[in-house]
Amino acid sequence: MKAGWVKYLVTGALLALLAGCSSKPTDRGQQYKDGKLIQPLALVNQPNAKGRPVNGKDFADQVTQIRFASAGMYSRQSATYSAIQSWLMAGGDTRQLRQFGLDAFQMEGTDNYGNVQFTGYYTPVVKARYSRQGEFQYPLYRKPRSKRSKLPSRAEIYGGALSESYIAGYSNSLMDNFIMDVQGSGYVDFDDGRPLKFFGYGGKNGHPYRSIGKVLIDRGEVKREDMSMQAIRQWGDQHSAAEVRELLEQNPSFVFFKPEEFAPVRGASAVPLIAKASVAADRALIPAGTALLAEIPLLDNNGKFTGKYEMRMMVSLDVGGAIKGQHFDIYQGIGPEAGHMAGWFNHYGRVWVLKTAPGAGTPVFSSAQNGSSQGALLLNQ
Repeated sequence: MKAGWVKYLVTGALLALLAGCSSKPTDRGQQYKDGKLIQPLALVNQPNAKGRPVNGKDFADQVTQIRFASAGMYSRQSATYSAIQSWLMAGGDTRQLRQFGLDAFQMEGTDNYGNVQFTGYYTPVVKARYSRQGEFQYPLYRKPRSKRSKLPSRAEIYGGALSESYIAGYSNSLMDNFIMDVQGSGYVDFDDGRPLKFFGYGGKNGHPYRSIGKVLIDRGEVKREDMSMQAIRQWGDQHSAAEVRELLEQNPSFVFFKPEEFAPVRGASAVPLIAKASVAADRALIPAGTALLAEIPLLDNNGKFTGKYEMRMMVSLDVGGAIKGQHFDIYQGIGPEAGHMAGWFNHYGRVWVLKTAPGAGTPVFSSAQNGSSQGALLLNQ
């Protein structure tokens, strides 16, 4: 009888183990090779990762941009940047980080198994005119001068609540305006023979953000597993202008722009961004200028995880309203191709913060804390 009970116990344990394994998804690049992590940033002897960074030149270019645009940031991080560049020039073998005076602090991820969330953003190019004409009917706004903490909501702004004196141009697509709003900046083509104008981030209206991606999922318009920027655009193409406006008005938050003559894309740190070498991060956990070694999941042209990864060196230079905790938004570049990849990205990889060795064994940052990750602003999956 005792043997029978032992048999049942062993069988039950095996079934529980299998159930536990099957409950851990891998479809978006999740891995479980490092076991459970209990600190937001934990010092490791060396990253448990294969491969070498593929973007050494891009990282060097990004560091150069930091040096010229933000002397203070560069000064604070110069020892780390220098050590990383020496390591990269010697081949970038993760087993040799300590030889170059670098410590690696692994991030615990959104699930405590090291799976850090990656989304993507980009810089769109929007067509516009200086005055309302023909198909160009949708205003792009500068931020009004106001001491109030809250300006009109998106629905009120669409309804004409702001003076025309704050309009910087008119586009031919309300959806394009919204996507530029979500990305935080963009280039505007007035088709007047002059260089594109950069519409930088000019502030918000102070209302809370609500994801239209989640609205479409909750309404049953798009399946959760199919949600992407492309899916939102496709929905917009298939519905009337009034229906698109009604959907967008579900998000009361609104971003204003600051028009400039042609200028490089800059993040919240006022540093020009290099595609796939800079990220937006939660500054409560990852201060501006932090160097990151990231294992990025590779996607195919349809946004599906290929089962492969690549190592990249990146720097935290931007922020995002929905980028909290163990979550990074990777800057993908300018234009439609960058937008295509940014629209698919909602996957997981591993990340190590790199710092020069003095101070090893103490918290990387005094403000480090565990935050709850949110989805990308547009998708919020």
